[in-house]
Amino acid sequence: MHSLRRTTILADPDLLDRVDRHARRARTTKTAVIAAALEAWLDAHDTAPELPFVGIGRSAHGRLSLDARRIAARELGSRRRADETG
Repeated sequence: MHSLRRTTILADPDLLDRVDRHARRARTTKTAVIAAALEAWLDAHDTAPELPFVGIGRSAHGRLSLDARRIAARELGSRRRADETG
């Protein structure tokens, strides 16, 4: 089971009524409907890859693995900060 965090959104009352009606018809929760809608929207609009590309192998350039770790840490750190502020 995933842990959940509470947040507050501002939405048009008519839209919230539609969410409520849909949740009741589908016998689910408004949380599940909103989470599914957010996932669908993000899947359709997120162009960044889930993880940055990192090649693994031998190289004459010894810094490649160090550079890749630094890049991956930077990418993951920026996503964590975005998650915390979102």
